[in-house]
Amino acid sequence: MPIARNLLLRPALALILVASGAASAGLVGATPALAASEITVIVNKEPITTFQVRQRSAFLKLRRVSGNLQQQATDELIDEALKRQETKRRGISIPDAMVEQAFQKFAGDNKLTTQQLGQVLTQAGFSEKAFKDYIRVQMGWGQAVQANMRKSETMSEQDVVQRMLKEGGNKPSTTEYTLQQVIFVVPEAKRKAMVGQRMKEANAMRQRFQSCPATYDLAKGLRDVTVRELGRVPQPALPERWKDPIIKAGKGTTPAQETERGVEYLAICETRSVSDDKVAAMVFQTQDMEKLGKSGDGPDAKLLKQLKDKAAIIRR
Repeated sequence: MPIARNLLLRPALALILVASGAASAGLVGATPALAASEITVIVNKEPITTFQVRQRSAFLKLRRVSGNLQQQATDELIDEALKRQETKRRGISIPDAMVEQAFQKFAGDNKLTTQQLGQVLTQAGFSEKAFKDYIRVQMGWGQAVQANMRKSETMSEQDVVQRMLKEGGNKPSTTEYTLQQVIFVVPEAKRKAMVGQRMKEANAMRQRFQSCPATYDLAKGLRDVTVRELGRVPQPALPERWKDPIIKAGKGTTPAQETERGVEYLAICETRSVSDDKVAAMVFQTQDMEKLGKSGDGPDAKLLKQLKDKAAIIRR
């Protein structure tokens, strides 16, 4: 689903346009000194400081946003505070590994190394850490919006029948995947030292994949490897993180990924086409979510407005 990606990339797309021209724009130079910082806004007891506003104003300038940057920076930080709070309330946690991967991809898409991207951000008056925090909020918010839509937009059996009649009486079908999860555990304290080796081990095991039952025999000779049966999952219900890799793989295994647990991949044990009322509801709901995600007043804006209406926002 494109919602999460759009939330992350939309506000920062202009970064590539100024990366190469930062020097000529006077952005390259000494890192701004940390000035005194005061609380300027409180959002549900969470403070926003003048230092954060200055940093966000620099980020807006880097994105070539015009107008009252201080006001826009303040408004953006208020929105992010609400998004962060809602993400936490829903128990959504974005692991460091996912943030690092997104940061690396963003740098690569802009033809920069991660070090160069960090330098561009720092020289502009923002920072690499602040940008990663920004990425984390957007990724978490994307998941929160999807979770909210799944809960609030559930279709009844009558809704499904009416939708099918409206679309010619055909019941939609989708692919159902029987999945197996293979985790090469990496203790957090040893992540930097171990993750590279565990990635090699995971890829070596993937190359030997023959069937899901045989995975257990392959895992027996390896240390700290967990195999879990995830059962049958229809395509609309696939986890966002794994959806594209699963669909692209079709059979066999997905590429290995670094996760909060270590390094893992999914094995696709079996696929089949399914069509029933429950599947039809999921397909229709996914279609509706994708349409809303492309609109200017999508589900993210709707949920954010609800949060703002209930929030205690104190401006000083």
